Amino acid sequence: MKERKLPAGTAGRHHTGRPFSLVVWYGAMAVSGFGFGLIAERRPFGDDILLHPLVVFFVLAGIALLALRILLKRPVPEVIPDRALMLGCVLGLATFLAGNFVAAHVTRILP
Repeated sequence: MKERKLPAGTAGRHHTGRPFSLVVWYGAMAVSGFGFGLIAERRPFGDDILLHPLVVFFVLAGIALLALRILLKRPVPEVIPDRALMLGCVLGLATFLAGNFVAAHVTRILP
């Protein structure tokens, strides 16, 4: 039996072969991060630190990943690689801050 060799750049990492799942992950984190950033200034969930929209955003992202794990009956890193999960969280944080900036500054300029 012939042993399969990995390309030099992969270093043992597995490709998921699921670019659609990555697009959905990044898109969902970007859109929901921006949306939560837009409402963050008003504090719609209350004034407690655990009810801050950024905390609620990441809690909901975690719940979504748990639901994905249950629905697919596979570990999430098999569908979305670890680095992509972390990059999605960073993207969500960045778009949250962008949405918060828009809500705090740009919407005040508009009539």
